[in-house]
Amino acid sequence: MKIVRMVKKKVPWISHLVDDPRVASDLNVQDTVSFKVPRKSFCPACRGSKMLCGKEKCPIVVKFYSFLKVKPLLDKKVEGSSPPGVFVGRFGYPNVYVGPLVPPETGDTSLYDFPEKWFGLPIENIVDFRMKLIRGNFKVNVKRPEKGGKFLELTREIALSKTPVETELELKDAPKKSFVLDDEVQPLGPSAPMVNLDIGSYRTDHLIEKFYYDTDAKASEAVKELYVRGVPVSRIQKALSVGIFGLRYQRTLVPTRWSITAVDSMISNELIEKVRRFPLINGYRVYEAEYLDNRFLVIMLPSAWSYESIEAWYPGTLWNPTTENIFMIGDWEGYKGRTTYARMGGCYYAARLSVTEKLVREGRQATVVVLREAHPGYILPVGVWFVRETVRKALSNPPKKFSSLQEVFEYVSGRFKIPLDVWLENSKIFMDLMKQEKITKYMKF
Repeated sequence: MKIVRMVKKKVPWISHLVDDPRVASDLNVQDTVSFKVPRKSFCPACRGSKMLCGKEKCPIVVKFYSFLKVKPLLDKKVEGSSPPGVFVGRFGYPNVYVGPLVPPETGDTSLYDFPEKWFGLPIENIVDFRMKLIRGNFKVNVKRPEKGGKFLELTREIALSKTPVETELELKDAPKKSFVLDDEVQPLGPSAPMVNLDIGSYRTDHLIEKFYYDTDAKASEAVKELYVRGVPVSRIQKALSVGIFGLRYQRTLVPTRWSITAVDSMISNELIEKVRRFPLINGYRVYEAEYLDNRFLVIMLPSAWSYESIEAWYPGTLWNPTTENIFMIGDWEGYKGRTTYARMGGCYYAARLSVTEKLVREGRQATVVVLREAHPGYILPVGVWFVRETVRKALSNPPKKFSSLQEVFEYVSGRFKIPLDVWLENSKIFMDLMKQEKITKYMKF
């Protein structure tokens, strides 16, 4: 007689949090999902139900629900319209993973990889966009792009397109999604190695194509001219990342994360050169915008160009997940600019780009301080585009106008939960201004 032992199959802890019974009854994710837990993470103890991290929603659960929407469409063969989108990784540099981003649907998918159009959308929508973009990948040495062969050639053609590109991906395996139980990881869709890649006809962005064939123009020249000609920043960033720009024998791939900051930095440096030649603004201004539980104040003072950006992260937010104290970080530059990379990273340059755009449009010069207060409702990182577009939004609104620095301080103290003196202590520009005009003059509140 044969005895058969029945063993109940283990299911991931995430399945216990799914509200939809239809989803829960068919939740076989072992083959398409893996979970990774970093040290000092609350996630294993919390499991998305106790909110031990202090957030209003569990970022892992939000990303997982978005994944469930695309999971039934995952297969070794993916047919869809690339927004257009491309991705260049940074891990293992200089040997990195590169490839197109393709959703398993056709039509106008441009919004899925066009952050200039995302301001005001709920964070769930943005995560949905990112999760739908399946990443086919292949490995390339960034300094030897000619070794990328057909795959890199076609990936570059996708980056050259002005509109969505009909794309067929054949993958080695059905794409999988790795969920890192840590909200420092931006939402990215499932991925798998590519076996084959084919694209249909597409509408070339002739401005970008011009620099693709111009092997005598430096990459920085291409970036600056394309911006002046009205090409969206996000499109320039993609083209730079896949090595479309530069001198013939110096073209390299640039990891997507680095190319975003590089473009923001190059363009804003060029704009600063113009700003320095303009007359000062009249009076004191404060611009304001809120998005995803973040409040931004952009303060402009009638002084020679200098710039500072300060962020305050409440407990339970991305960069301050465990402490009871507010974490603040900032950086600044004077009239002559800076020669080192800002310690607060890409957000510094993203906000600087938005600020210099505004001053160039007005033909004015100013000292600018950007203040950001991030609260626990900002449950996961969505990219530095968030800072660039939120500051752009703030600067598109009518400013509050004041006749003195003291009035500015009084207004700021009423708009933030953090006491004014804390902001002042962390600001190089404000401290310098107050020392010049006696600190006691402004500390009456």
